[in-house]
Amino acid sequence: QVQLVESGGGLVQAGGSLRLSCAASGRTDSRYTMGWFRQAPGKEREFVSAISWSGGSTSITNSVKGRFTISRDNAKNTVHLQMNSLKPEDTAVYYCAASSRAPSSSSWVYDYWGQGTQVTVSS
Repeated sequence: QVQLVESGGGLVQAGGSLRLSCAASGRTDSRYTMGWFRQAPGKEREFVSAISWSGGSTSITNSVKGRFTISRDNAKNTVHLQMNSLKPEDTAVYYCAASSRAPSSSSWVYDYWGQGTQVTVSS
């Protein structure tokens, strides 16, 4: 089992930045792909970004490309999502997830999920 805890969410004005973190504990000896998803009110959960265990492979959804960056620190069992130039449409609960498979935008491949952290971007 792997436990994931997100942090770093909050309220920010449009154009601002936030850095989300996800701390993993438990069976962190396995080489997990880590992903970020988000869910806005009334909408389905959507993929944001993912990173392989080595960090050599990443993927990111087009709507945040050039603004968001995913990274990881395996020594600290953490993954980060740096979010710049935030827009009101980025408002959502952001979830961290872990998968034993290669990076994917499909939520079904992720085995473990955090509780989420709220990001609110005001206009």
